[in-house]
Amino acid sequence: MVVKRKAPAKKTAKKASKKTDLRTRPTAASVTAFINAVENETRRKDAKTLLAMMKKVTGEKPKMWGPSIIGFGEYHYKYESGREGDMLAVGFSPRKASMVLYVLGSLGEDEPLLKKLGPYTHGKSCLYVKSLDKVDVSVLERIVAKSYKATKKKWR
Repeated sequence: MVVKRKAPAKKTAKKASKKTDLRTRPTAASVTAFINAVENETRRKDAKTLLAMMKKVTGEKPKMWGPSIIGFGEYHYKYESGREGDMLAVGFSPRKASMVLYVLGSLGEDEPLLKKLGPYTHGKSCLYVKSLDKVDVSVLERIVAKSYKATKKKWR
């Protein structure tokens, strides 16, 4: 017996819009309510520390970006490809596994201050820290300040 299989449906290529609809955009949600709802006590405490630090360093009022990112400042980017959008200048998110800091986008993984920070892992533009008690917070503050300034300068 021969079973005929239906040919897979052809995928239609979506034409990329010049301004992509991103989920990561400012919302009217309360930053304080979000932090107070963080279940893990260490993450909640670290979030309050980062909130104060980033307010001081950037001089910006914090905003929720999407459902779980707290951002400070923003910039508009436009790539040669035509893709453009708005993004937070620096920020963080208290995730279950670690605190995610959005600070490497304008600095890069080879940032010299990272050698002095303490234990962390990183992605392309994110820094992952399990606990602020294990890193040098003064170095982290310098990284945040440097990242914020570099981002604002790059995307004027």
